[in-house]
Amino acid sequence: MPFVNISLYPVLRKQIFMIRSILLSFIQILTFFPFAHSQKLRKADKEIIAELQTDINYLSNDKLEGRRSGTTGEALASDYIIADFAKAGLKPMGDSGTWLQRFEIYDGRDISRSVFTINNTAVLLNTEFFPLPFSAGGKVEGSPAVALQESGSPWFYDLKEAIEAAQSNPHFDLNKFLREKTKQFAGKGASAVIFYNSSKTDDGVVFDPAEGIRPEKIPALYVTKSGRRKYLKDISQTLEVEIDVEMEERKRWGHNILGYLDNGAPYTVIIGAHYDHLGFGEDGNSLYHGTEKMIHPGADDNASGVAGMIELARLLKKTKNPKSNYLFIAFSGEESGLIGSKHFTEYPTLPLSKISYMMNLDMIGRLNDSTHSLTIGGYGTSPQWSDLINSTMNKKLFILNVDSSGTGPSDHTSFYLKSIPVLFFFTGIHSDYHKPTDRADKINYPGELQVIKLIYAITQKMDGMNKPVFAKTRDRQFGVAPAFNVTLGIMPDYSFPGSGLRIDAISEGRPAEKAGLRTGDIITRLGNYSVISLQTYMDALSKFNRDDETTVVFLRGNEEMKAAVQFK
Repeated sequence: MPFVNISLYPVLRKQIFMIRSILLSFIQILTFFPFAHSQKLRKADKEIIAELQTDINYLSNDKLEGRRSGTTGEALASDYIIADFAKAGLKPMGDSGTWLQRFEIYDGRDISRSVFTINNTAVLLNTEFFPLPFSAGGKVEGSPAVALQESGSPWFYDLKEAIEAAQSNPHFDLNKFLREKTKQFAGKGASAVIFYNSSKTDDGVVFDPAEGIRPEKIPALYVTKSGRRKYLKDISQTLEVEIDVEMEERKRWGHNILGYLDNGAPYTVIIGAHYDHLGFGEDGNSLYHGTEKMIHPGADDNASGVAGMIELARLLKKTKNPKSNYLFIAFSGEESGLIGSKHFTEYPTLPLSKISYMMNLDMIGRLNDSTHSLTIGGYGTSPQWSDLINSTMNKKLFILNVDSSGTGPSDHTSFYLKSIPVLFFFTGIHSDYHKPTDRADKINYPGELQVIKLIYAITQKMDGMNKPVFAKTRDRQFGVAPAFNVTLGIMPDYSFPGSGLRIDAISEGRPAEKAGLRTGDIITRLGNYSVISLQTYMDALSKFNRDDETTVVFLRGNEEMKAAVQFK
């Protein structure tokens, strides 16, 4: 989506500055600060906290509608961040000398054209029928009997039995069922499949372009109840059928924001934080279960990280005699599968060989006053990190949890996969995660201040040191999934819009490597379980235990291949 003239931006920021004075007054009367052992905040600390409050309040304001990638809300956030980058003295480092780096986000499939006739009568699109989002395009003609399924002909399929059986199965996924039936019927010779439901139970099937993924091999239509009553009352009849379906891919455009602090040094440190969030939860990654459409403001996830990154830009700009350059990147597309950070590492605006290391700030705003728990990921991606962090960390302020892996559900993963040492700062999951209740008034601002100070101290200790040596780590499997006891040892390509699960990276010595799988292979089946998405892959994986053996089916280019795999 092109950027818009955001006339509300100065008004909204003015409102936030009005409440800033109230918040400052509150800060000034604080006499107990658990992280500083009851000492009062210095003036400089109060100013940083006020700036964090200003930034987080703006970025999580409902006017931005949850900052979903490729929306007006993203544009509002982008303009705000650019203004702060410029004020901090950074220079644009995006595409063609701009602040922005644009990338494509697949947004499902929509109907371009769809014609369906029965006995030379046009069936009404959307009212009496519609193609399913995974339908193939193309023209099909035939004279099928509704009750018979003959090779080379369109097939009709009544959902009644499946719908009624599913009433006692809370885990039944009708969309998955429709797709698997379409795949199955195509394999048995159907030229198209026409679904209908003769039961009295409403099946809830609708056309949702956001759920569309790569097409199956044959057209797949759904006839509504009104269409069924009009055309399919007599299942013994033979019908003259013509189908002509054209589908089109929908796209959005996300935008990374890049600000450069050029100190004339040979190497550059990347400091990143994603600024996108869930919008209204329309992409299916919300944990909110209410029926009312709600904005997901994302104060901790990840307005907190962006505000911290902006504050680090201000601090590092004031640092005397720096020996490193700093590239600050506000990533979009993180919630869609790390798309923005992956795009940067595939199309970097400075050579990856000149990157010293990458630090990722994601959800650093909810440090718990009781546990003081701070997680640092990427701990094993360089042998320097252990001594450096232990010598920098104030153990009176934090209880450190370390995650050695360079992979995880955030943007540092994209850099680790390019053999760049990473550090990931995170204050933990909480009950407001991916919900409309993740709001600015729940941020622990003094706690975030201490996290920022720690990160700044690490940059200062690293300044002037040699580029840290990269080390491979034992990669973690991650994603929203049921509990499982095994892993193939792969990193999914979260930006892959097609059917199946494409492999983005493979861990050494794990089952996938031993089975001969490669980066770029697309897994379509695991044992008896079809894989059409990340979630179905995780569902399939949850069915296996250690020492189980099975077969993995995958595509390598256009060739379908099989391999035996044993889980360890």
